[in-house]
Amino acid sequence: MANKVEVKELLDAGVHFGHLTRRWNPNMAPYIYMERNGIHIINLYKSAAKMQEAGDALAKIAASGRKILFVATKKQAKEIVAEQAEKANMPYITERWPGGMLTNFVTIRKAVKKMASIDRMKKDGTFNSLSKKERLQVDRLRAKLEKNLGSISDMSRLPAALFVVDTTREHIAIKEAQKLNIPIFAMVDTNSDPREVDYLIPSNDDASKSISKVVSYVADSIVEGLSERKSDKPAKKKEEKASKEEKSDKAPKATKEKAEVPSKDAEDKKAMKEAKKDVKLESKSETLDKAKSSNEEE
Repeated sequence: MANKVEVKELLDAGVHFGHLTRRWNPNMAPYIYMERNGIHIINLYKSAAKMQEAGDALAKIAASGRKILFVATKKQAKEIVAEQAEKANMPYITERWPGGMLTNFVTIRKAVKKMASIDRMKKDGTFNSLSKKERLQVDRLRAKLEKNLGSISDMSRLPAALFVVDTTREHIAIKEAQKLNIPIFAMVDTNSDPREVDYLIPSNDDASKSISKVVSYVADSIVEGLSERKSDKPAKKKEEKASKEEKSDKAPKATKEKAEVPSKDAEDKKAMKEAKKDVKLESKSETLDKAKSSNEEE
């Protein structure tokens, strides 16, 4: 369970400020509390409930050991998202969204591997054998790849979920995730369409204070899920050990019982031996009787 969200804290962070009334999306009407000075005010009680719901879902995903990709390319959100994603040990995109990041993930992985191969070249000394011009070109390529894809270098497969700041700006990422049925968690302002998102958090996605409040809560929920996973691992190992010991205890008993109970084949063999003995004894007694009778006749 994620931590409880306090409405007062959201109010202090300015999460309730929406966009100008003329720029609103009618689908956000259920989450709007009122209008003041030509600006829509978001209902913070609904924001708190949705944050709690999103936090619980993200904690479960993190507890299962899967990755959650953070996406925020707007200036005021870049540093906040990068910092919080690193705290939660999750991949993030804060530069330009690379087209086909999800739908063409194989190509993106090749680019990440290229970065790793350049690092190997520098370690094994092959980089020094290149000419000065070639070294400059390789360095530039490495810097470019690091800037765009360095934050997802540990992501070996598609993420289990996406967390997005400003769905209108990150519409390409949203569409790619929808194609692949990847759950989308997002901060949704009054000018965005909430139907594009699986778990929305109605909030101000322009102010850095508001972004910081929501993203830090999300990161804390993920960290909580990861800590649950770590605490569950030793318990599972103990259970596995106990079950193995029980099986090993049961196995010798079963073999002993099998050894004590003779099989049908063994019983049949014994009966055959006894029958043969009886036949032999009978034949011996018959020969003795014949010998006696012949002696008497003589």
